[in-house]
Amino acid sequence: MTVTYIATGQAPPLQTTIIATSAEQPPQTTYVEVIEDPRAQRSYNRWTNKHSAHSATVGLLLFTYGGMDMAQGLQWNLNTGVTNTYEFEFSWFIGVIIGAVVAAVTVTHVPKKYFYLLGGVMLLIDAIIFVSAPYDYAPIVAARYVGGVAMGLITVAFIIHNSEVTLGNSRGKWCGLEQFGLALGILIQVLMDSQWNFKSNIGINTAHGIIGIIFSVLATGSVVMSVESPIFHLRNNDEDAARSCQTQLLGTMAPTEVYNAIFDEAKRYVMEGTSQSFGAQFSASLMPFTKMIFSRCLVAFTFSAPLSLTMLGSTLIWKGSIYSWPMILWSILRFIGVLLTLGVVDKLGRKFVSLLGLLCMAALMLALAGILSHETYFSNTYFMSQVSRISMAFQFFAGLFIISTPAYLGEAFPMRVKPFFIGLVVCLEQVIHIIVIVTFGKSSDSYFQYFVGVGIILIVSVIIFGVLMPETRGLSLRQAGARFRRVHDMMSY
Repeated sequence: MTVTYIATGQAPPLQTTIIATSAEQPPQTTYVEVIEDPRAQRSYNRWTNKHSAHSATVGLLLFTYGGMDMAQGLQWNLNTGVTNTYEFEFSWFIGVIIGAVVAAVTVTHVPKKYFYLLGGVMLLIDAIIFVSAPYDYAPIVAARYVGGVAMGLITVAFIIHNSEVTLGNSRGKWCGLEQFGLALGILIQVLMDSQWNFKSNIGINTAHGIIGIIFSVLATGSVVMSVESPIFHLRNNDEDAARSCQTQLLGTMAPTEVYNAIFDEAKRYVMEGTSQSFGAQFSASLMPFTKMIFSRCLVAFTFSAPLSLTMLGSTLIWKGSIYSWPMILWSILRFIGVLLTLGVVDKLGRKFVSLLGLLCMAALMLALAGILSHETYFSNTYFMSQVSRISMAFQFFAGLFIISTPAYLGEAFPMRVKPFFIGLVVCLEQVIHIIVIVTFGKSSDSYFQYFVGVGIILIVSVIIFGVLMPETRGLSLRQAGARFRRVHDMMSY
């Protein structure tokens, strides 16, 4: 009798093969090399990454235009000719909440490409309105609602999709393209709004819409290259369709044993998810949900109305005009931080990079609170120059922190409840933006109260993040989910 132990993934079932022979032979044991996550092996990256680039193209373009819309609601509507009311500012965020709720309810029943397609069409409508009525308040606000709904739909679908189809050792990079696209959109909008030439024949909102049309058309056209996750089809008991998608993801040159190992890991993930009741998975998600509050929800504090107003005011006092290099550098540094982190997040570790960014953000936020606690400093050139410099540094470290949050969000929750909790976390992130918009008084006391309050939140979050948040680099979704369900995880690399 020959007993063969085949191990793929974490603690798979034992498979025993009995071979009849003509003579009695002593038992022989053959051990096959354990592959925790075969997709993570460098020699196989070229197959999966081929699809990831196609899927990322769609998301990157749409998130870039979404970042432009978001920035416009966070005070970067200076020279458009449209009144900057509370409704104008929070309309986009309300739209995101609506879209996230719809996506959370339907994403397990509808292929992801339809979310990309619908989101792209809605963003195209948004952009066309900006071009058609660039100075009319009501149409622009309506466009912002439409664009927000599109972004909510796309965000939930993109995070789930990319967490399921990418490698364990590159999931941080591909999921991080959500924040990369938003950072690029923020960069474009801030540069346009702060440096636009008023003598130009094209207004800022018109240019905003033209860029949106180009990105939306390109993204919508790229949807045809998007391949659905095999996990989606396995959940719907369609193994043939799942195998077809897996073949498209890996390509026809993938070795059979690698193909089978990857597909078996997906089947185990689905089997584990479907074997537990909804209530059991809901209970198991409470700890991951707590962790994501101190991770993803903090993204709302990295780019907010008070931060924008602080940078505008301090630069105006320091340089006498916002048409100066600090404004340009401020908008670029966040993008540089995101770009650098995107290249190292799956090498240095997601927790290490995020914790470094979060710690520096907390220190810089409290430094801003210290300076802005003195009302006389608001008109002092020296102190305002320090505020401007600190604000620039803050955006760089914010770029370090935010990249890991989409991957964490895609890994944290069990399969059945994942869409609902992802949608909930995305909604809470937008609620924070709305609360800050409607409660920030724009007085000297308001600046101090905001920065000291957020600084304390970030300091507490550093401790909680360091103790609770797991390092999931190189793990499969099953393994990462198990780590998230632990109460604490001190490992940082």
